[in-house]
Amino acid sequence: MAKQPLLKSVGIWIRVSTEDQARGESPAHHEKRARLYAEAKGWQVMTHYDLSGVSGKTVMEHPEAKRMLRDVAAGTISGLIFSKLARLARNTKELLDFAERFREYDADLISLQESIDTSSPAGRLFYTMIAAMAQWEREEIAERVAASVPIRAKLGKNIGGQASFGYQWKDGQLIPHPEEAPVRKLLYDLFLEHRRKKKVAAILNERGYRTRSGGRWSDTTVTRLLRDPTAKGLHRANYTRSQGRGKAAKKKPESEWVFRDVPAIISPETWAAANTLLDAQLAGRPQGRPGQQLFTGLLRCECGHKMYVKPPSPKYVCRACNRKIPIDDLEEVFRHEMQSFFLSDDEIRAFLEKDDEEIVAKEEQARILESERRKGISEIDRLYRAFMEEDLAAKSFGELHGKLKDRQEAIDDEVAKLRAEVDLRRINHLSSEEVVSGARDLYGRWASLSFHEKRAIVETIVEEIVIGETIEISLAYIHGTGGQKATHQHGFIAAASKMRAG
Repeated sequence: MAKQPLLKSVGIWIRVSTEDQARGESPAHHEKRARLYAEAKGWQVMTHYDLSGVSGKTVMEHPEAKRMLRDVAAGTISGLIFSKLARLARNTKELLDFAERFREYDADLISLQESIDTSSPAGRLFYTMIAAMAQWEREEIAERVAASVPIRAKLGKNIGGQASFGYQWKDGQLIPHPEEAPVRKLLYDLFLEHRRKKKVAAILNERGYRTRSGGRWSDTTVTRLLRDPTAKGLHRANYTRSQGRGKAAKKKPESEWVFRDVPAIISPETWAAANTLLDAQLAGRPQGRPGQQLFTGLLRCECGHKMYVKPPSPKYVCRACNRKIPIDDLEEVFRHEMQSFFLSDDEIRAFLEKDDEEIVAKEEQARILESERRKGISEIDRLYRAFMEEDLAAKSFGELHGKLKDRQEAIDDEVAKLRAEVDLRRINHLSSEEVVSGARDLYGRWASLSFHEKRAIVETIVEEIVIGETIEISLAYIHGTGGQKATHQHGFIAAASKMRAG
């Protein structure tokens, strides 16, 4: 039986100022709108972060903001829904910081007002724009401090970088950390014994050791620490330039590097032995990843099990029922099927125009209901004045007030639903335009693309491929409104393309 895909876990960010609440924008309304959007996407709401009444001047240090960032780092949520960017942060620097933090942890930001959903192809452009703004800001700061860095490094002063695991800065000096240094030494010993970085990481995790940030060890972290010469007593400074949060630092020219002696954790011989082994493994490693094929992770057999390639076999194989399909055949099927994924310009234009009309219609319905809501508020006010002036009996007031109140709540619910439908349609609309504009000519260019370019395209537009008597290719960005309760279906592209398996 096929495994059900894990639901995307999201949080809801609610920040409605006192002035906004006075204008009728209640926190409950914002939360309801966000929950309906999540429901339409088939996402699971794990929690909400309530900053009602909090000023947007600065929110990064607010307890709810800190809790949200902890949840993102821990993977508790992989997306955050909010009504608009100004609700997340009005401070530009904090907005950049939030966006970079989310990108670092491969999490998504969803702003309903601006129709930004970074889980969609079009929405990912937002991260590109934010990254460019952040890079500009960093460069402005970097220009003011770059001249002092080499001088401070040569003097042995801390130039702002974090001490390598196993060390700490104390009174301006780099010295072994009493708790981390033994773990750093153990890392080298384990690598020389087992000769495998992943094995070292697994052993450290099994024994309960954690990185400085509290995370689990990985082979990447193990490699970085094995390569770092600080452990043998030679600290290297001013040798990298930051490329921004979540990106690997870029090495500076060796002429700018600064070395100085520090207390050693291991012997130079141990460091040399570990790095000689690393060099040998790197030299003997085949290019590319043999287990990584174009459709790895996206291919499922009709019986419900995943299909993989086990080198040197040139076929994807289901280990449960032994169904097979050649690698080259499947790629050729996919390449030809791309032609039928995109319809004519007239059909695309007709779809987009129809979608625009439906968005306008939904907005008009919401506008009419909001007008009705304002009339209802006026009616409740008149009713209350009549009661206070003793022109209306208490029993009659209670009955009429109850009916008006129920009507107001029903209108609020309906408006929230309409707004959620508009939010989803706008974001889907932008996503469809982005994908189509960038992929219409893929068929002709497919042969000239690199593996990584092809893989990126496949990951963007394919949800899964099911192999049976037919080959069924499902497109990831054609979801309709998603969710079991959805009643609206969107998409000018057929959700699946079928043809006989070769």
